[in-house]
Amino acid sequence: MADALTRFIFLEEFLSRVINPESAGKDRTRLVKGVALALRQLVQQQDTGAQTRDLAAFIALALENIAETIEASVTPWEKRDYWVKADKFRMEWAWAGRLGKAMRQAVLADDWMSVARLSGEIAGKLGTIKLAERNRLGEPWVGAFGRLKETL
Repeated sequence: MADALTRFIFLEEFLSRVINPESAGKDRTRLVKGVALALRQLVQQQDTGAQTRDLAAFIALALENIAETIEASVTPWEKRDYWVKADKFRMEWAWAGRLGKAMRQAVLADDWMSVARLSGEIAGKLGTIKLAERNRLGEPWVGAFGRLKETL
């Protein structure tokens, strides 16, 4: 017993905590900025070509991924009995899953009037997001329509 305790103390002194730099919050922030950038590009589109489909599909997929990060964020709060904070956070982000599903259906049905309406609603939710002039995100929407169709 003493030998096991000595080994534990020894290991604890030389090993530090493992911290995951990729948290749900960072993923959500990156996705939100990607959606804001895609919305900016979608507004500038003149036709419903391949890039327009990719932009709308990326927005749908990103919003669904944002909705998945919500539970990962609130789980630690619930473990500490911060139920009100967790519920408030869920309510603040409930729109992401709902609008993501609606955008998915509109893109797959080629309902571009609904895509335009949903884009305006999403832009209203992300109105406070500021994007840098020099975009480091690249073009994450390239090929998104194909990925959207694969998830059926």
